[in-house]
Amino acid sequence: MFADIFRKGRGANVNQDIVVQAQDTPNPLAIKFIVSKALKSEGKATFQAAEECREIPMAEALMLIKGVKQVYFFENTVTVTFDDEIATDDLKNCVEAVIKTRMPVHNANFVGPEDSKATKSSQKATHDDPTMNLIEEILDRTIRPGLQADGGDIELIEFTNNELKILYQGACGGCPSAMMGTLDAIQNILRHELDSEDLVVYPI
Repeated sequence: MFADIFRKGRGANVNQDIVVQAQDTPNPLAIKFIVSKALKSEGKATFQAAEECREIPMAEALMLIKGVKQVYFFENTVTVTFDDEIATDDLKNCVEAVIKTRMPVHNANFVGPEDSKATKSSQKATHDDPTMNLIEEILDRTIRPGLQADGGDIELIEFTNNELKILYQGACGGCPSAMMGTLDAIQNILRHELDSEDLVVYPI
């Protein structure tokens, strides 16, 4: 199990100054790791394959852990989504080892897939459609803080004919509570704020 983790950077010293705290999330197959140093200085980043993050040693090493399906970086946290091929305690040990050994070469200013959708000044997603920007603003002050505290987030994909398509990120992906209660909350808040009872939210 640990062979993949140390396949690259073999012999690296574990950084004892780095504190890593594992935190359970509402998704039983996602764990949020809070780190004492920044992992992503601006924006957020999601990776679902090692090939997507060859230039980011920490992300690549995390994706190489057996059973890991996705890693999500935000500020000083990384949320790891996994399957039942790995025991939770083993996963926690592996992730902590990766973070501590890769931190000396980790660049928190790395550019991720989501960064291209945000302005450098605000690091907030911007859209051509003013309604989409209004929805982003509503979610920023209502839903997002709670999702981010649980190691997740949402991305707006498209708004057409009163139908909003969203993509769950981090721990929210595949989470039963996100697919049910959270989805209803998002829809109800947007219907109220936009005064549109016909608005429907679809996860993709």
